[in-house]
Amino acid sequence: MNITLSIDEQVAQRAREAAQKMGKSLNQVVRDYLEQLAGSARRGQQWAQFEQRCLESQVQLGDWRFNRDEANER
Repeated sequence: MNITLSIDEQVAQRAREAAQKMGKSLNQVVRDYLEQLAGSARRGQQWAQFEQRCLESQVQLGDWRFNRDEANER
């Protein structure tokens, strides 16, 4: 998919220079950022689904209680 962006020419030039210092094209830097952004949203959604499943769980732990000292034993 192609996307057209409108940005100031000076901003584009500075961004190209920064991308070049990273050994990438400006296109690749933008693509990487969008992939990261999309991944972050997906991880947030996955976490929300996991949290919901935990809240809906019927698992019984009996008398077990979280103990910070036991959790931090080495």
